[in-house]
Amino acid sequence: MYPPPPRRDYRHDACGDYLFGVSRLSPLKRFDLVLRALAEPVAAGIKCVIAGEGAELDRLMKLRSHLELDHRVQFVGRLDDAGVIQHLARCRAVLFPPWNEDYGFVTVEAFMCGKPVITCHDSGGPAELVRDGENGYTTSPTPEALAGAMRQIIDDRNAAIRMGEEGRRQATAMTWSAAIRQLLLPVR
Repeated sequence: MYPPPPRRDYRHDACGDYLFGVSRLSPLKRFDLVLRALAEPVAAGIKCVIAGEGAELDRLMKLRSHLELDHRVQFVGRLDDAGVIQHLARCRAVLFPPWNEDYGFVTVEAFMCGKPVITCHDSGGPAELVRDGENGYTTSPTPEALAGAMRQIIDDRNAAIRMGEEGRRQATAMTWSAAIRQLLLPVR
């Protein structure tokens, strides 16, 4: 059972040239994995914007510098709802590879903006929502695998658009009435 995304003014402005990640910056959100993936040769030239604040920010900024990604990865701090929606509406795809997330509204909010999501097999809720190759990519939690998915989504704009449209169809079908109906189904 999946609750619907929060009510916001979701929109799709463009299929941009960068990836977007938004979350509290803690170890379980694995933005260190994102940075290591961006440092892989296959991900050369891919740009990423990461929004959020948290205990990992300093460590992530040091890792960004150590991996020589300062020119491709931008940390923008905490964004208000309008700022998050602005990036969701303009990015190519959303990166959300947490470990064992319970649900992850980031995934359905990305879908509502017509964006595919890149996540990992062990990400919990996001891995239940992302159907590999249909509305995003679900990879092994390794820099190499994540980098490969990043490259595919950046190199194939048409596939990104198609997957984003499928994600939007999926997310718009997620309503409270559908969730309640599922709750009320008799146990078999």
